[in-house]
Amino acid sequence: MSARSGRFALVLLLVSGTLLACGREEAATPQPPKAAGPPAFVADATCVECHEAEARAWRGSHHDRAMEVADPDSVLGDFSGAHPDFARVDGKYVVRADGPDGVRGEFAAPYTFAVAPLQQMLVELPGGRLQAFTTAWDTERRRFFALHSQAELAADDSLRWTSRYQRWNAMCADCHSTGVKRGYDAATDTYQTTWAEIDVGCQGCHGPGSNHLEWARARAAGAAGTTVEGAAHATPYGDGLLVDLKHADARQEVESCAPCHSRRAQIRADLPYGRPLLDGFLPATLDVGLYHADGQIDGEVYEYGSFLQSKMYAAGVRCSDCHDSHSGKLEAEGNALCVRCHSPAPDPRFATLQPKTYDSPEHHHHAAGSAGASCVGCHMPTKSYMIVDPRQDHSLRIPRPDLSLEIGTPNACTQCHTDRKPAWAAEQVAKWYGPERAQATHFGVAFAAARAGDEGAVPDLLALAVDAAQPAVVRATAVALLEPAGTRILPALERAAGDPDPWLRSAAASACDALPPEARLAIAEPLLSDPVLGVRIEAARVLSLVPQDALAPGVRERVNAGLREFEAAQRVQADLPGSHLSLGIVYANRGENERAEAEYRIALRMDPAFLPASFNLATLLNKIGRNADAETVLREALARAPEQGDLHYSLGLLLAEGGRLDEASAELGHAARLMPERGRVRYNYGLALLRAGQREAAEPELRAARERERSDPQIVHALTLFYVQGGRWAEALPYARELAALAPDDPGAREMLATIEAELSGR
Repeated sequence: MSARSGRFALVLLLVSGTLLACGREEAATPQPPKAAGPPAFVADATCVECHEAEARAWRGSHHDRAMEVADPDSVLGDFSGAHPDFARVDGKYVVRADGPDGVRGEFAAPYTFAVAPLQQMLVELPGGRLQAFTTAWDTERRRFFALHSQAELAADDSLRWTSRYQRWNAMCADCHSTGVKRGYDAATDTYQTTWAEIDVGCQGCHGPGSNHLEWARARAAGAAGTTVEGAAHATPYGDGLLVDLKHADARQEVESCAPCHSRRAQIRADLPYGRPLLDGFLPATLDVGLYHADGQIDGEVYEYGSFLQSKMYAAGVRCSDCHDSHSGKLEAEGNALCVRCHSPAPDPRFATLQPKTYDSPEHHHHAAGSAGASCVGCHMPTKSYMIVDPRQDHSLRIPRPDLSLEIGTPNACTQCHTDRKPAWAAEQVAKWYGPERAQATHFGVAFAAARAGDEGAVPDLLALAVDAAQPAVVRATAVALLEPAGTRILPALERAAGDPDPWLRSAAASACDALPPEARLAIAEPLLSDPVLGVRIEAARVLSLVPQDALAPGVRERVNAGLREFEAAQRVQADLPGSHLSLGIVYANRGENERAEAEYRIALRMDPAFLPASFNLATLLNKIGRNADAETVLREALARAPEQGDLHYSLGLLLAEGGRLDEASAELGHAARLMPERGRVRYNYGLALLRAGQREAAEPELRAARERERSDPQIVHALTLFYVQGGRWAEALPYARELAALAPDDPGAREMLATIEAELSGR
């Protein structure tokens, strides 16, 4: 028996003996269970007393092996010395690499991290840091490979193995171990991280088990039928278990998996086992870089956001319908898994499922046994992350090559038939399934338009936001994309703010950022009393911009209480710069400029290349009249990111404000070359050239700005005035008419048009 396989065996014997002894002692005088206190983590080994079958299935699973002490049984990589960076010294595992100071050294690697298809080592650095080493072991090809070429990265690059973003404590621990306490000390930027279990064990899913254990032991001692009454800690099941998936509905089960199978920000230090997901996390919507416009996976998003889009989730399918809850293995292999429901006799739980033979050429139009005949090949296409790890898209969508033609999204057909174009695939799909397949509306069209800045997408986004038939993640994304549309979105926000789904309520609060104070208050103020933390803190955040004296005393107290919760939520991840950026923004909103500056500077100390902190700090310094300091911040950021157009743009505007027009023109010109599609950048570049006396150079920039931003009256006004000032009345006339149409209530626009028409008529 290996050390691993015997992990529970010895403990089970000891625990069983203890249980028998306790049973004999208490048999004569059975005692009811004590009232439960706050639930605490217990040794997972105690769970085996009653749940040996579940433990046996879990043993050796990816959850079991999510993190382990490095030993001959757990380490899969070759540490024999064949690779110069990996060795065993005095029986300990070490890696040899350039350290934080750039000097090559030897570092202890006391833990393994994951098990397949790749395994990394966790390497110790001072201050309690554990870093995920970025040369990993490929378990399929049995070789070490570099996730990122460290030789090509700067010493402070976020992809280096020594960086904050490769730190287990901050980025990985919560989902690879159970009952993690980060133990972060902000003053010293160090950790004393602890865990209840090194891997993802029983309580990683079911929550701290002390109350359930007390209940179970009371039953075993003869007090069957009793419950653990623990005031706030009593459970709906009366057995002290916080998450009991036997009693959970589909949503509850999926949300119990979501904390580790989603892209999200953690907002509560103590995880809300058995509570709605948004009571402890803020999940990402279908954002650029994470998902394609039609919701297909792009970045590494795991499964939750994808599965929520599926018809299967809407019908009540849950994770355990396909995966064994304890081993994580599929309940059947290949198409046999899918045809358990997708068949002439579907599962009666899913009443809307059409009875038919799906696993046949009549349905999939491919040769039996071929890759194209695989259900997941068409409905769950893969994308590889970390080079060797293919992940399947859990949105379980129907392939839509017609959308590839319309908005450029990928499709399963041409991902397999790489020598073909989307037009060919769309033609085949229409031939097989009818032209109505391509005529079906899809939210991706509206999302693609909104991402491109097309205001014509607003009506479709408004319709999506209030369509209860759409998945919550789609509706929340539509609400987020509506934010720049101003007060037009108020009816949709009112609907979302009253939705039963907390994700919609949180999205409604977030979208208030672009609203004036009165409208913002109308939407967000009632949400300050929401039962879900993720809703309350978003409401408080957007109300931080409303002046205190504009709030009624009772509302002011509730906003301040919500902001205290918001601050506590950010401190949960105080070892990441994004949390300090968020705090800085709220402090700046409230006029607490010193606190805001301090938070922005903490974020930049953590990550000098964190551009949002540079932008916000420079904006704050400019606002309070410290332009020299703002310039320093922007130039330091440009030294790190010289091709970042927005930095040149911000610096150019700052220099123009100070009257340094030649320098401003140079920076704005650089920004315009880097961001030629941004009309406002070309506009400001043109104005700077005008102020510097370079009229000839200014004209093409103003015309280019107008071509890109035809609905912006400021740009059209500047172009009209340019021609008026040059006495070029005929060229000014069409722009003046355009301006009058864009700003019909502006008397200045009407007066300018009348003046131009008079000049041209000889009056």
